[in-house]
Amino acid sequence: MFTSKRLSETYKKSKEINIDDSSKVVLISDCHRGDNSRADDFANNRPLFLSALNYYYKNNYIYIEIGDGDELWENRKLEEIKRCHKDVFELMSKFYKKDRFYMILGNHDMVKKSEKYVEKNLYYYKDKEGKKRELFNKIKVYEGIIINYLNKKNKIFIVHGHQGDLINDRLWFLGRFLIRYLWRPLSIYLGFKDPTSPAKNYKKKRKVERKIIRWVKENNQMLIAGHTHRPMFPKTSETPYFNDGSCVHPRAITCIEIEKGDITLVKWSITAKKDGTLYVDREIITGPKKLEKYFK
Repeated sequence: MFTSKRLSETYKKSKEINIDDSSKVVLISDCHRGDNSRADDFANNRPLFLSALNYYYKNNYIYIEIGDGDELWENRKLEEIKRCHKDVFELMSKFYKKDRFYMILGNHDMVKKSEKYVEKNLYYYKDKEGKKRELFNKIKVYEGIIINYLNKKNKIFIVHGHQGDLINDRLWFLGRFLIRYLWRPLSIYLGFKDPTSPAKNYKKKRKVERKIIRWVKENNQMLIAGHTHRPMFPKTSETPYFNDGSCVHPRAITCIEIEKGDITLVKWSITAKKDGTLYVDREIITGPKKLEKYFK
């Protein structure tokens, strides 16, 4: 019941944007950008992320980041993350300056709920000379976004998916404490897995998914989330719950594209040609499927 209540609350206050068959949107979540240390799960896949994002920028996509973009449970300062992944933030800033970037908060970057925090940490960054440069000036960070496809009846609810997951939602500060001071050191030195994370706990992952799917059925509402790190792409006859996966899969990132009224799940990975040359490959996992077939 708690998950249902939280999702409904988020839905009611979500930012709405309109798209049509000429629109292109890419949805990516769970980058978990860190400090480039051994604990930075994003670092290994950064070249993939940059290749994918350059592709989406050049092809005029709107980029919606569905939460946990920055790993602010393990890391105290966003300034250090921006310094370590400066090229990533500069590319995202190019999207923002073209009005093609929206940011949704997740449990691991819940501090972005504070407007003061966002103003201090996301409006600007410091270059190598220590000068302030515009990054995401006056950006708003949302808990949820609703995409209206063609008309206001065809709504796609975009949310991170931690809503109602007690220790990752209302008790997120406790989860942050445990990660920062207990599980992060154990992970670095002993390889322990974080038991609070649905991404690393199969039973917890399934529990989160069941609760979200129940809300989707009860509200007859298409929903796209992240959080569990497990890609989900239903058939048109099934409950319309989608998940874009994450940017921290081993050797790959997954995301969801919406283009010309179609929805597609794709994977970016490094692969080899017959001559042994390595290249970054965009592979369609599932789709494309017509969006209109998911609206009932």
